[in-house]
Amino acid sequence: MTESDIQYYINNCEESLKEQFAEAERVAYFNQKKVLKAFEECRVAAANFNGTTGYGYGDIGRDCLGELYARSFGAEKGIVSPHLLSGTHALTVALFGLLRPHDVLLCISGMPYDTLHGVIFGENNGSLKDFGVKFEYCELKNGKFDYQSISKKLPKATVVYIQRSRGYELRDAFSCEEIKEACDFVRKNGFAGCIFVDNCYGEFVETREPTEVGADLIVGSLIKNAGGGLAPTGGYICGREKFINLIGGRLTAPSVGLEIGSHERGYRDFYQGLFLAPHTVLQAVKCSLLIGSAMGKLGFKNYPRLGETPHDITRAIEFGDKEKMIDFIREIQYASPVDSFATCEPWAMPGYNDPIIMAAGTFVSGASMELSADGPVKPPYIAYFQGGLTYEHGKYALERILKKLLK
Repeated sequence: MTESDIQYYINNCEESLKEQFAEAERVAYFNQKKVLKAFEECRVAAANFNGTTGYGYGDIGRDCLGELYARSFGAEKGIVSPHLLSGTHALTVALFGLLRPHDVLLCISGMPYDTLHGVIFGENNGSLKDFGVKFEYCELKNGKFDYQSISKKLPKATVVYIQRSRGYELRDAFSCEEIKEACDFVRKNGFAGCIFVDNCYGEFVETREPTEVGADLIVGSLIKNAGGGLAPTGGYICGREKFINLIGGRLTAPSVGLEIGSHERGYRDFYQGLFLAPHTVLQAVKCSLLIGSAMGKLGFKNYPRLGETPHDITRAIEFGDKEKMIDFIREIQYASPVDSFATCEPWAMPGYNDPIIMAAGTFVSGASMELSADGPVKPPYIAYFQGGLTYEHGKYALERILKKLLK
């Protein structure tokens, strides 16, 4: 393909995506209004951006930020903290806050993401298993909830866990409608405990969040969707007040809970990041749709499939060829604003079972809200693409990818 051929091909892809782009823009406008209403209700002022030191008693920026996220996500209460160091850390703090010895954690969305394996059933590393918490899971059936399996294992469960995004699997993310259906099923079968959703990559992709359709708790990272590309670190936990209070005692200490916690640098980036999040998520969704259309028409299987609505910002693309997968990920890196000169190589990344290759030329280290791609280097060689703070960045990266794959 010549450069003009590539431009013509991309233009055709964009033309075929007009209706999906328009729907994504409608969702973004709805969510922008929702977030702005939360800012109004919380009476956010410049004073909320100021940091504190020491114990952080009376830190109005911290407390208002938690309320702001909770209102944006239709929840009773929220924790938003730079002391939650990653999505995995936020999930870990929440699980340890909720579960006690002999309790059972039941994951109904298949095996959780790789980095949680050590948290849940690691040996002699301070895992939930070390503290006497049992773990069970229900395999998915054709990528969907297996209600027959869930009904059999549900009576033992203390916490029901759902992973919204696909992780390193070739399937669709769960929509909020599917999560609602699962929550309704779990409740109708007599479960009265906490329904817990790993919401990473899913925030603001739809007009509803899991806490608005039956989930008791959602957890996520601020260097993904919810931080809008500005949050430099951190995580959030939002949901029912009684569960948030339990988790607050684990984040700090049971005697002080959410009364303490300072951040001297201040909170402006976290507030402004949430304000921008509906728009930046729109950019990432459009990048995903464009990449999906272009790769799908070239014959590469990818999820979500052509014409289907995304339910998170990630896209799984199956190459069936090691070199093509690596080339795809490297071109994402070469198209990055930061470290564009670096060549990605597979490596034994902590927390993963296989060598991982990652493209992340990002302003915030490891931020998958920014244009990035990664995957385990093993058959069938699937690259997981996500993010994009601007649609134009994703389009430029696609040009480079097509030049490389079609040369």
